[in-house]
Amino acid sequence: MSFKISPISGVPTNIITGFLGVGKTSAILHLMKSKPDSERWAILVNEFGEIGVDGSLLQGQSGNEQQIFIKEVPGGCMCCTAGLPMQIALNQLLSEAKPDRLLIEPTGLGHPKEVMQVLSTEYYRDVLSLQKNITLVDARKLSDPRYTSHDTFRQQIAIADTVVGNKTDLYQTGDKEKLKAFVAQVASPETKVIFAKHGVIPFDEFDGETHIEVLQPSYLHRNKQRTSKDGLSEALMPESGVIKATNQGEGFKSIGWRFAANKVFNRQSLHILFQMLHVERMKAVFITFDGIFGYNKTADGLTEVELDECTESRVEIIAETIDDTLEDKLLDCLIINDISEIS
Repeated sequence: MSFKISPISGVPTNIITGFLGVGKTSAILHLMKSKPDSERWAILVNEFGEIGVDGSLLQGQSGNEQQIFIKEVPGGCMCCTAGLPMQIALNQLLSEAKPDRLLIEPTGLGHPKEVMQVLSTEYYRDVLSLQKNITLVDARKLSDPRYTSHDTFRQQIAIADTVVGNKTDLYQTGDKEKLKAFVAQVASPETKVIFAKHGVIPFDEFDGETHIEVLQPSYLHRNKQRTSKDGLSEALMPESGVIKATNQGEGFKSIGWRFAANKVFNRQSLHILFQMLHVERMKAVFITFDGIFGYNKTADGLTEVELDECTESRVEIIAETIDDTLEDKLLDCLIINDISEIS
């Protein structure tokens, strides 16, 4: 399968990676503010979960007038199955957007080296111009062996042109020095280390060709732990108005739901439920009686932002263990089960 994209050439392309909850989406949202009005940008977002929430969060805050085109690859690392999910989505996005810049956000549990291998193939050599790889890291996690010994965490740093120590407003004395030492141990001597709050990274950090060279292997990583059916992110909504999906791999599990647009939720009840969650990361967009809101939950707390639009409510949770009663708790937050029945 292929799409003819030969008229497009030399698109500046950045990979923005980092482990779960480090602030990649916030960094992209901030970067979008730097987009020149005359340019068209494309964003390829990869999510570990099957439902796909990041696209709705980004689209809901960017507005249609900004000439920003977003496409999702949910359901695990986008390089899996010989890279086909990624290649199909990327080719469709390039054909639709004909962008002046491409941003790629792999899932926090993905394999950025394999993503680079796909982008470095002869097929994309003239189409894309691989610019600096940006890896966000929360230096506070360096005391946790679940991170420092995790192959994906180390790989994300190894492929970085620039490592961004994010969330510095929450650091303790010595955290910055620990990050610099860890990067020196894992990454190339040319890798730069900078620090940021709230994912605010200067635009000029993204310009310039990557110094990372990736050898082409005879095969790419395959996710053998995928447990749910393909296409649940875009599947037609059943009569029940609810779709549930799960996935697991890299030591984590995900669970997510899609709720039909005619289901309206209680904003306060959702907020209380999300505050009580003990998860590695939760992202959601919900249609509530008070409007449309996006949610992000990490170990640092819960954030809520009002969105301009969304087509349905979605939530995705990643954790080491999953609460079996979560669906019932979410349904308890409903105010209106079917708004079309109200006259």
